Amino acid sequence: MRWRFIVNKLIKLSLLALALCASVAANAEGKIAVLNAQQAIINTEVAQARLKALREESGYADNRKQLEALGKSYQDTVAQLQKDAAVMSAEQKQAEAKKIQEKRTDIEFVQRKLQTAEQQLLQAVAQEMAPKLQKAVSELIEAEGIGLLLNQQAAMHVDSSFNITAKVTDKLNQVQ
Repeated sequence: MRWRFIVNKLIKLSLLALALCASVAANAEGKIAVLNAQQAIINTEVAQARLKALREESGYADNRKQLEALGKSYQDTVAQLQKDAAVMSAEQKQAEAKKIQEKRTDIEFVQRKLQTAEQQLLQAVAQEMAPKLQKAVSELIEAEGIGLLLNQQAAMHVDSSFNITAKVTDKLNQVQ
């Protein structure tokens, strides 16, 4: 007897939830779209120009050259170890393995320096463009009748026709 009451209550709650969803869907009166705001900002002419300028700075360029040299040295050392491993003693193998690990650590350090410089630059651009982004998104929502806008990363699958990232980038480029 008690379980019937619970089942009836669940059915009524389910119907109420379904009715609420239907009314929300009817009120949405618009299409669904997704946006990757970070990508929209990164793809702007301003962000690309600043990234190019950063990559041309002497400190950044020096780090890139250092990374390339470390990568080549690492590959050469690994190749030499593979070639000579059969005739090397255990101590020699261990010493070479230590050199390889040190080079790998150096490579990772320089990579992090480069990535940090780019991330800091892009964060500064994103902060600077945040008000423009909000305005561009609002205008696009209004112009296209978007009823629901989702973060692209939150969606499991998105057909490209729902993605407005490129449109937002275009609007941001026009505002510059």
